[in-house]
Amino acid sequence: MIRWGILLICMGMWAFCSANSSYPLDTLQKEAQFEHLLKNIRCLVCQNQDLADSNAPLAKDLRLQVYHLVQEGKTDSEINDYLVSRYGDFVLFKPPLKTLTWMLWFGPLFFLFIGLFIFWRTCFRRVSL
Repeated sequence: MIRWGILLICMGMWAFCSANSSYPLDTLQKEAQFEHLLKNIRCLVCQNQDLADSNAPLAKDLRLQVYHLVQEGKTDSEINDYLVSRYGDFVLFKPPLKTLTWMLWFGPLFFLFIGLFIFWRTCFRRVSL
């Protein structure tokens, strides 16, 4: 019975140790910033997956790079600007509104209005006699 108790304690300690972060930071504010950035940066290898959830080798490298930038005390905008300068706007889940990305932002509305216009024209077309 004591062996089972020791085994359970060891398993609990093992689970607790494995739950610790692989990227230790000085303050809770930096940890929150790091987690926020990982959730808002896209993995360049995986389709629509953030850096926090991706296991791709490039994602691991980017996580380490973001970790070092957070440790240096960079702000979110500085880190985002750094990554955009190296990898383009695709790296962000919310790309900025500029001439190259206007279709991403307004394209769905444009096609919705075109579809509604075509639907309206076909449903309410007057029959000519």
